[in-house]
Amino acid sequence: MDDNSSSSEIVGKEEESVEKIFESKEVPPWQKQLTLRAFLVSFVLSILFTFIVMKLNLTTGIIPSLNVSAGLLGFFFLKIWSKFMEKSGILRQPFTRQENTVVQTCVVASSGIAFSGFGSYIFGMSEAIAKTSTEANDAQNIKNPALTWMIGFLFVVSFLGLLSVVPLRKIMIIDFRLMYPSGTATAHLINSFHTPQGAKLAKKKVRTLGKFFSFSFLWGFFQWFFTAGDGCGFVEFPTFGLKAYQNKFFFDFSATYVGVGMICPYLINVSLLVGAILSWGIMWPLIEKRKGDWYSATLSPSSLHGIQGYRVFIAIAMILGDGLYNFIKVLGSTLLGLYQQFRNRNTGSGLPIGSSSSPSNTPTVSLSYDDERRTRLFLKDKIPTWVAISGYTVLAIISAATLPHIFHPLKWYYIVVMYIFAPILAFCNAYGCGLTDWSLVSTYGKLAIFIIGAWAGSSHGGVLAGLAACGVMMNIVSTASDLSQDFKTGYMTLASPRSMFVSQVIGTAIGCVVSPCVFWIFYKAFPDLGTIGSQYPAPNATIFRGIAIMGVEGFSSLPKHCLTLCYVFFIAAAAINGLRDIVGPKWAKFIPIPMAMAIPFYLGAYFTIDMCVGSLILFVWETLDKAKADAFGPAVASGLICGDGIWTLPSSILALAGIKPPICMKFLSRKTNARVDTFLGS
Repeated sequence: MDDNSSSSEIVGKEEESVEKIFESKEVPPWQKQLTLRAFLVSFVLSILFTFIVMKLNLTTGIIPSLNVSAGLLGFFFLKIWSKFMEKSGILRQPFTRQENTVVQTCVVASSGIAFSGFGSYIFGMSEAIAKTSTEANDAQNIKNPALTWMIGFLFVVSFLGLLSVVPLRKIMIIDFRLMYPSGTATAHLINSFHTPQGAKLAKKKVRTLGKFFSFSFLWGFFQWFFTAGDGCGFVEFPTFGLKAYQNKFFFDFSATYVGVGMICPYLINVSLLVGAILSWGIMWPLIEKRKGDWYSATLSPSSLHGIQGYRVFIAIAMILGDGLYNFIKVLGSTLLGLYQQFRNRNTGSGLPIGSSSSPSNTPTVSLSYDDERRTRLFLKDKIPTWVAISGYTVLAIISAATLPHIFHPLKWYYIVVMYIFAPILAFCNAYGCGLTDWSLVSTYGKLAIFIIGAWAGSSHGGVLAGLAACGVMMNIVSTASDLSQDFKTGYMTLASPRSMFVSQVIGTAIGCVVSPCVFWIFYKAFPDLGTIGSQYPAPNATIFRGIAIMGVEGFSSLPKHCLTLCYVFFIAAAAINGLRDIVGPKWAKFIPIPMAMAIPFYLGAYFTIDMCVGSLILFVWETLDKAKADAFGPAVASGLICGDGIWTLPSSILALAGIKPPICMKFLSRKTNARVDTFLGS
């Protein structure tokens, strides 16, 4: 790592170089970076991370970056493997940072498939979600999950994004020098692990992760015994009283969301809390008093014509307002950045590219030793452009021919139009992500819902067509930005672009099989999946279907004054974002983020309380010992998330086997308890 004390030294003296630390270590060729042990470890970790992501997807939809956990666990497993082989005398190849990068890339690519749609557009097509509304719940707008079509659909659409961004890798990483903050941070982590001092710290982090993994898993197992019926267990503990519990304010003892709260920035957690107080603490109690006036008192609690309609569509309005503002902002930054890059190139100010690729009459900025070595190796293993273009064309033809058979309302010409514009949108998202670390995947998906849904029309399965188009667009745009992040990580760890591309392809292929299988376990093990108030309410599925209905059917079906409130919150979300940009970073950290505020509007505050507890733990820890908190906080959080996440597998197997918990622990008011005692006494 760079020596921070060098800023006080004589100007011109080069800072301590990362690559000089590794200078004595030979960089293996790209083929040797792709080892069998790396992919075996990646497969195991992919299953673990897919369960974690799927659980988060189906509960709240808030998923933190798991790159650190993937890098840390990849280091741990491969280090153990290497030590065992070394003692056995059969270690053929030492464990390198390039191999660590391959594992991290493969695992994140695989779990990214789980993130991209199962809790949103895929489950949003189902009959379970369609039944929550009287609009567009006919057969042509419904497609229930099935392993065959989910796996086939993912294989058809998930690889195009990788091919669309491959020809631009040099422009993104070398010419434009985009930062890709998440990719850069992951590279620093992996580089630090493989220095002598970093390896010792990594082992301590792994031990800490293991302790909290065990605690979290055993805590999930212990809680299971008390959940024999609906409303039972620690997850229903009325922490702040029964009245607050009725309005979704309680701590549900979730180790997962305590861990997520430790990883997420303080502002995210505070924004969630502000949104929960505004909605469940103020707005929904006031609107419920209008029952019988603003909406019918005879409607079921899950009907979108009643209170649920306000919760869903106001949340959608905030999400769209935030998304549109950031889309315009990032697109503007992208266009401005591109203009400046090409202007600098034309005026000869010299982009920081290697001399071998720059014109002889163009002055170039002198590169540091690190950048010179990284650039040379990054440009060494080229991926032929013709491979990417021909591969994209072939896959697009296959996709256009196949998808209409999976989704009948999705015509082949819709798909062709999407694939013509998809590379442009993929580039915009990858470039914007490189500048801001902000990926607008869901925004592009919602854009596809509106355009294709309206094109298909309400009488021709427009809702199903819109959701399917959303899946196509999200997969292309998401994998493009993910691969660009991985190229940046590989650039900084000297992992070959070819090994990055191959590991991303293999990870995506693993995800196309593992993710549907894991979702299928949830779908079969929990019959109330997607039901509000259940263990897995799948909020994004309802929201995405609501967006599709809104795009196709219009606003006429919304309950009274709901549209007015949607306008208000749409404008407010954009205005709050504008205010955050105007006041600057110094004061923006005190202004909540609308996207985060919108999530508890639908779900309630319970998970928000968990995440705020995680923030509080981290804050106290940082106050007492900031260095230790910074070093071990992510390991503790990862252990809590992974342990509780992997408990989902045995709990699902128990549910599928029909084995039920033996005890129901419920909490009753004094009056209710007296009535129960009287009834039992009689």
